Amino acid sequence: MPNQHGKLYVVATPIGNLADFSNRAIETLQQVDLICAEDTRHARPLLQHHGITTHCIALHQHNEQQKAEGLIQKIKQGISIAIISDAGTPLISDPGMPVVALAQAAGIKVSPIPGACALIAALCASGLGVTRFSFLGFLPRTSSARISLFKEQKNNSATWVFYESCHRIDVCLKDLASVLPASHEIAIAREITKLHETIVKSSIQEMLTLFAQDSNMQRGELVVMVSAAKIEKKPDALNEQQLNTLKILLTECSIKTAVKLTAELTGLRKKLVYQTALELSDIRK
Repeated sequence: MPNQHGKLYVVATPIGNLADFSNRAIETLQQVDLICAEDTRHARPLLQHHGITTHCIALHQHNEQQKAEGLIQKIKQGISIAIISDAGTPLISDPGMPVVALAQAAGIKVSPIPGACALIAALCASGLGVTRFSFLGFLPRTSSARISLFKEQKNNSATWVFYESCHRIDVCLKDLASVLPASHEIAIAREITKLHETIVKSSIQEMLTLFAQDSNMQRGELVVMVSAAKIEKKPDALNEQQLNTLKILLTECSIKTAVKLTAELTGLRKKLVYQTALELSDIRK
C-alpha cells in the first residue's frame, strides 16, 4: 500500500532582505496545508509580501516539545507542513528539531528548502578559513560560562563561529580577550543583507577599540568568527645545528645528560632527542 503521509518541509527565509527568498520556498509555503512559524507576528509581513495565505501557527522553543507529536499525527493523516523561523534556516540555533526528529523516526519525508543562513553568509565574506569550521550557536549569558567555553575552543584547529546579542557583544569581546592573545584574528558580521551590513576582520584588540568608538557596531544581529589556532608543528627530526649540538655533548656526557642538555638548549622534545642519540650511538658501535 503506498505511503499516504504528507510531507514536512524545512524552509529557509530571508535574514534581512525580503528579495532573498527563492521561488521554490514561496511556492512551497503557498502549497502546504500549514505553516509553523517561530513567531507568527514576525512571519506575517513576509508571508503577506509574497502573497502567501496559508494558515500559520506558532512553533517556538517554549511549545515545540508539546506540539511535536500532534504535528506528526497531522502529517500521517496526509497534511503537509512547513517549518520557518524568524529569519534564516530553521533548526540552526532556531526551533524545529523535535518535529524533524520525530518525523525521521516515523519514516516521514523531510524536505529542506535551502536559502539564507547568517552563519554561511558571514563565513564566506569574512576572509577567515572556511574549509573547516565549528558552529557554537548562541553563547551562554554569563561571563564565567563564556570564558569556560572560550578556553575549550582556544586550541581549535578550525575557525569557530557563534551568534551574539548586540546587548552582550562588548562584554563578550572582553571575555574573548581574556582568553586569547590580543593579536588573535577575528571577524564580525552585523546586519547581513540589510541596509547597514558591516563585515570587519581585525585583531581582538582592534575590534574592541572599534566597538568602543562606534556605537553603531553594537546594534543589530551579530555573527562572530574566530580564526583557527596557529598550532606549530613539532619537528620530527633534528636540523643540522641541533644535530651537531647533540653530537658534541655525546662526546663529553652520558646519553641521559646529553639528551637533557640538548632538549633544554633547543626546545626539542626529549623523546625525539633521545631517539636520535640512540641512533648515533648505534652508528658509532
